[in-house]
Parts: sequence; structure tokens; C-alpha cells
Amino acid sequence: MKLVELVEAGDVAGVVRELGVLTPDQRAACAAELTTLFEVIARRENTEEERIALCAARLGCQVTPEAMAVWIRSHAYFTMDTWTVDLLNLYPVAWRAELAAHLGERATNAGAVFAVTEHLVRDTGCPLPASHEFVLAWLYDRADGWERRPRVLGGAPGADFLERLRADDFTPKLLPLAVARPGRLVFAWHTSERPLEALIGLAAQGVVDRGELIHNIFADMVGDPPHGKQAVVALEALALTPAEHAGVARERAAMVDHLLGRLLEDGTRMEIAPFMIFLGALASTPAEKALVARDYLALLDRSLPVATYAQEVLTGLDEAGLLEPELLSEACERVLLRPEKKLVRAQLGWLGRVARRDPARAGRAMVDAATTFGHREMTLQEQALKLVAKHLKAADDSVLPELWAAAGQLSPGLSARAAELLGTAGPLGTVEPLGVANLFGTPQDAVTEQPHADVQPYADVLPAVPEPRPVPGPIATATEVAQEVAAVVANDQDVVAFERALDGLVRHAHLDRTALAEALKPVMRREPKNTVDWVQSDLYDVARAVRGDEPRGRAVLMHRAVHINRTTPSRSCSLAGSMLASRLAEAMDVIESGTQPFLLAVPTLSTGALDAAVLVERISALDELGVAPAPVDLAQALLRVTPTSDQQVLNAAEKLDSDAGQRLARWLREGGPAHQDSEPKGWPHCKPPKPASQGWWTPARPGVVMEPPLPQVAAALIGPYVGNSGLANPMAPFWVAQLPHHREELMARDYFEPRMSQRGWPRNLPFVVESGGPAGYSVHLALAFGLIWQTETDAVVDAVLVLAARKQLDTDLLGRQLEALLNHGWAFADKASGSLRAVAETGAYATVWSVLRAALPGLLGETPVRGAAAMLDLAVECASRCGAKGEIPEVTAVADRRGSSQTVKNARLLRDALR
Repeated sequence: MKLVELVEAGDVAGVVRELGVLTPDQRAACAAELTTLFEVIARRENTEEERIALCAARLGCQVTPEAMAVWIRSHAYFTMDTWTVDLLNLYPVAWRAELAAHLGERATNAGAVFAVTEHLVRDTGCPLPASHEFVLAWLYDRADGWERRPRVLGGAPGADFLERLRADDFTPKLLPLAVARPGRLVFAWHTSERPLEALIGLAAQGVVDRGELIHNIFADMVGDPPHGKQAVVALEALALTPAEHAGVARERAAMVDHLLGRLLEDGTRMEIAPFMIFLGALASTPAEKALVARDYLALLDRSLPVATYAQEVLTGLDEAGLLEPELLSEACERVLLRPEKKLVRAQLGWLGRVARRDPARAGRAMVDAATTFGHREMTLQEQALKLVAKHLKAADDSVLPELWAAAGQLSPGLSARAAELLGTAGPLGTVEPLGVANLFGTPQDAVTEQPHADVQPYADVLPAVPEPRPVPGPIATATEVAQEVAAVVANDQDVVAFERALDGLVRHAHLDRTALAEALKPVMRREPKNTVDWVQSDLYDVARAVRGDEPRGRAVLMHRAVHINRTTPSRSCSLAGSMLASRLAEAMDVIESGTQPFLLAVPTLSTGALDAAVLVERISALDELGVAPAPVDLAQALLRVTPTSDQQVLNAAEKLDSDAGQRLARWLREGGPAHQDSEPKGWPHCKPPKPASQGWWTPARPGVVMEPPLPQVAAALIGPYVGNSGLANPMAPFWVAQLPHHREELMARDYFEPRMSQRGWPRNLPFVVESGGPAGYSVHLALAFGLIWQTETDAVVDAVLVLAARKQLDTDLLGRQLEALLNHGWAFADKASGSLRAVAETGAYATVWSVLRAALPGLLGETPVRGAAAMLDLAVECASRCGAKGEIPEVTAVADRRGSSQTVKNARLLRDALR
């Protein structure tokens, strides 16, 4: 092809001549080959002449104005030169005018786009484009003052921007468009500050009316609000005079309404920051802010940055005398019980300034401050109490009843101070000293000293011990099996649903596999999400096997898990996951063979426990059919069977003749695997407890070797420890249900320790504490981790309460484990105190106090751990409410130190409460 040869030769003029000879169809036919040539040239060394020739050839092969406009915008970075003029002249005038119109709709000042458009307008005399993109490109071009190449029409003479505009024949039409809709130029996403600077400069020189420009910019902001950063830049550049600022008051008010509405929607700090900056740049006067004071009040309920901003605005209004007292009281109601200490302290500081500035308002301000008495943080209660003490003399006695009522919410550790401060109303309106018992009711710690017939000693309010739910019987129909399988695929956390669905697949495949396969057809449309470890939603692969569908890759791996020998740590899969995969693979084999009509391991309780009598009946039924149960199914059933002393059940098991029956009889006779203690060697047991801060106490991880042996995947659950070098997925409820009578052994397997597993295991703690077997060192260590990590806090709190309700919570052990972790470098004492406070506030103050009493001695050394103040704060409240007494030497030692740190102050309060 001659055109390609000319390009390779770098002959630009020859390319343009050749294009003039070709018909439009011939040019279009060359486009594909030129694209291929472009890829070749781009990958090798090339000359500038080659690049220009190729650009000219590709441009000339665009046969319609629309196509050429698209190509120019996509390949804009070439220089408008003589060859471009010659190439454009190959086309008729009407064709070029249409090209100018297309380019003008979306013109930019990038590369050759504006230059080509302007040349075509001047060359053809077509209408001047009026789009805001073209106006913007025109302003950029005139500001830069680019010179045109020979024969290229365009540009304007002049030494500077203003001279070029005055000499430009485009100015009479385009400049009014720029002034009429300046927002389109100033606030476009792709623009810079230059168009605004140009317009402001023209206004300063009298070319543009500044008043009209300002009015139009604000009108554009109201009609199409810009991003905050762009608006701030524009407002700073405008530098409005006071008169100009007042002249756009209505537009500014409309923008304030819009921005306040946006802040009410809230968002992340990055999302809302531009709007707050925008509000600041609008520079509303105090009088204008006062008109929307209630809108600012509403912002006090939003996120911390928004609430802080609103608080600052309202504080300024109050200091200017423009905030009604009722609005200040409402602001206090919204802020003073919020958890953010900085916000509460700022509000109390505001109230202090009000009382100093206007003593007549001191009474109302102190009542507002007393709202903080109900805050969960004792440090903030104390700050509010100090504020009341400082300004109470300036207040009227009429506020005392409200202060007395509010003082009833104070932490017991502050009760004596409040009683001394406030006094009580005498029979004739005189003020008498107010005792602690009168102000706060009979305190828990005074019950034994001042017994009353109707006053009972303190006792924790613990939840009722949850009873495990019985598992319903086998699924009756194939349709119900399909529904249950679909539910498990959608949500793989329900153990009961999974066990019934797996058993249902085996049962109904044995009864009528064709009918079951048909019922499962809709279920196959939705595959479960991919995971690394084995999860209950992998039941999907058993359903595929029932239908005879091609197995997924996971199903192939699943069959390997049946024979896996877990003697080395896994890098991704849990022991429980491997056991699950073995059960699923074995179920597929059972379905294919058609021998076993049902599964043995289906639990009878939601915890995973299997009633011994029921298991005896199931094995007896298989014996009558002459069927030997699948080995992993039998192993799981044995691990789940509940030990029993019922002689009738034991006798029935002894009468079973099969190997499985004899294995069950021996299992029940021996009571199953012996429980294994996970307490580490050397763990202190002294009373009072010796600090356990010698370092990280790794649980002991014993194992039992079963005789006769269980399949490897089952033996690994309870046998010698093989470890985990990092789990890919978090713990799941079915892990607990596999060992419903050995939760201590389960938690000793460090499932909660590898980093990858920390995401989800705390939510499973309620399943652990509702399960069976001793709750020893490892179960309590899991609770301790949950308390200090403060993830899934509700689940951890529930677990602590349930274990306490079952009378299985060792508070000394838990407290010493917390102390050991916090001293080992887990600097989360503030989080631990937050979690323990959540436990206490359910009514378990004595339980939490017992934990804290064990933890505090080791936390209050020469240098108390970070966050000790929060632990002491909680200890004061718990000890006061449950009536705890007895000195803790370490607390007394900290209390006797000099200084006014919060740790020392809280230690003094605790020391006094324990006397």
C-alpha cells in the first residue's frame, strides 16, 4: 500500500497528497492497517517524521466529521501545523464547518483540539461555538498566548492577557458567556484557578462588571453547588468586601441551608470536611447563624467532627448574646452524655464560662452541667461535680432539688463528695447536711451495717441459664431437603440446619435419588462463596454429587481430606475444617454406594450433643440391616455422644454385637476421652493471687491417643497437638459442635491465636460457654482475649454472663489472665475496662469486681499499665455497688502517691470505697 510506504518513509507531504487522491471508501479501508502500523512503530525506534506522517495518515482516514472529531479529541497531542491545514482543506467547507461544530461541543485547550476548532471557525466562517468547554478553552488559550504556525488561523496579538482579549474578535461574544455562567468555568471538575483569576483580573481593570460577576458566581453555586474545596478557592480569590458580602446574603443563606442539610446526612471525616470548610468560607455573620441555630443544634447528634463544629458555632453565638438559654440547655442534653470525652469537656467548659460571665445564669448552667452526672465515665462526672461546686454559691437555692435528683446518678465513688456539697432540705426550707444514704438511697456497702427488714444483700442479676434446643427429627420430603440445603448454602453458620440437611441428602438419596435430584435443581443455580478452609456451605458439593453433576475442584480436594494425616501444622485449614471435609466426602461415597440409609452423627441438641440412647438405637437399626457405619460418621457420633450413667442405656449398648456397637459400649463405659487440663505449668494459684505478669502464658496443649484409634481427621481434634501456622478463615460454630463435651480441649488448640483467625472467633464464644465439659484455662483465656480486643463485644459480654450464670466462671483466673495479657504488651486496658463495664451494667457488678480485684494488684506496679485509670474507675463503681470491702495494698500504695493524675485520683476513690 502506497500510503503505508509513505508513512514509513516519513513523507508527510506525500501522505497528504496521497490522501487527496483516495476516495472516502479507500481511506476508510486503510484505517485498520494504519492502526497495526502504529503498534509496530510504537515498539521500535522511530523518527519524528514517521510519527507525524502516521498521525496525518490516521487523521485523514476519518471519513465523517463525527469520526474525525472523536479521533482528534482522543489523539489531541499533536501540533497544528501546515500539513494539518492542507489535510483539512481536502474536505468541503460544509464538512469542515460540521467538524468545527462537533469539536466545539466538547473543546479543550489540550493539544490541538482548540487550535483546530478555532482555525476551522475562522476559515469557514461557521458559527462560533458557545459551549462552556469552548469558552474555558478560549480563556486558557488567550491567557497562555500561544503563537500559531504559518497558515494556521487563530490567536490574538498582545503582550498580555488583557491586550489579547481587547484585540480578539471572539471577545464580544465569548466574554459575556463567561461572565453570565462563571460557575461552569470556575467549578468544572477539570479546571484550575486560572479562569477565575482571569475574570477577577478583567473585573479589576474594568473590562468585566465585578458586581455582576460575583452575583453570577453565587447564583451558579446555589443552582449547582460545587465541591467544597473549589468553592473555598473561589471565595478566597474573590475576597469580598463587606458591601459585596452583604449583597449576596440571600445566596449565602441558600448555600448554608444546603450545606447544613448535607452535614445532617453525616459521613466519614473525609466526606464531610469539605462541607465544613465551605461553611467557614461563606463567613456567615453571627446574626445569620442565629437564624439557623436549631439546625446547628441538630448537628450535635452527628459524628464527632460535625458535632464539634456545631458546638463551636453555638458557643460563638452564646458569647455574642444571640443564643437563647433554652437552646443552651438543649445543647447540653444532646452533648453531655455522649461518649466522646473531648466533646463533653468542651461543653462543661462552655457552661463554666457562662457562669463566670453572667452569675444570674449560674443556676441554670449548673443544672445543665449536672446532666453529666449520668455519664458512664467517672472522670467526667467528677469534672461536672467540681464545676457545680465552683459556681454553686452564685446559684439560687431553687436549683437544689434538680441537683439532688441528678446526683442520684453519680458513681458511688463520688457520692460522699456530692452529699457534702449539696446538703438537704430541712422541714422549714433550711439546709441540713445530707448523708450518703439519704442522697443515694441505702448504699450497697452499708447494707450489713444498717440492716433493714426490707433491704436484701446485693446479688448480681445474671441471665437465665440457656437450655440447648432439641434438634427436630429427620426431614420428611425431598423438597424440604432442597430448601434446607439452600438455607445452608446461603448462611453456613447454623449447625442444626447443616446436620439435618446432610442427613436428609443421605436419607432421601437412599429412598428416591431421582426425586431428590429433581428437587435440588433450583439449588444448584447459586454456588457458595469461595473460602480457603472447609465450611458448612460446602454441602453444596454433596448436593451436586446427588444430581450427578460435574464436581467442582473443591470436591476433589475434599476427598483427599478423608485420608489426610494431620501430624504437621496446616497453613490454611483448621482441624475442624478437615473433619468437616471428611464427613462431606464420606457422605458422597455413602450416597453412591447406597448402603447406609442415614447418618449416626446427627446431634439431638443444638450444642452438637448426641443423646446416648438415641445413638444406641441408630446403631441397632444399622445392625439389623447388616450395615457397617461409615468410619468418620461413627467417629463424629462418638465425639458427640453424651456420657450417661443410665444403666438401661449402658446395658442396651453392651448387647450390640457389631464392631460399632461394641465400640460405643466401651466408649460409654469409659465415659469417653478423659478431660485434659490446659493450664500452663507454673501458673500461680496463691491467695491472694500472685501477679501473673511474668510473661505470655501459653496454654498447655495435651492430647489423648484413643484405643482403638479413630480416623486421623477425628483423632486430630482431641489427640496430640499438631498446631496451626495460620488459619485462612475464622472459627465457626460447627467447630464447637464437633466436640460438644470438650470445649477446653477445643479452645486450647490456639484457634483464636493466629492473626488470620482474629476476625470472627469472638462471636462464637456464646457457643463455647453453652457447650459442655470443664471451662478451664483456655476457655477463660479466650474470654480475656475477647475483652481486651473489644471486637464482637456483645458476644463476649453474653459469654461472660452465661458462664457466670452457669457458675462456671473463675473470676480470679480471668482477672489474672487479663493482668498477664496487659502486662505482656497488649496495651488495651481501656478496651478491657470498656468491655467489663458492659458486663457490669447488665447487673453483674459483683462478678466484674471479682475479676478486677484479681487483676488490679499486677496492673498497679511502680509504673501502672496504660489505661489503669479506666480500670480503677470501673472498680470504684463496682465495689461501691456490690458492697465490697477490704484493702488492696497495691491500690493503697498508688493512692498514697503525690500527684493529681487520674490514676492516682481513682485509686484514692477506690481505697476509700473499700474501707
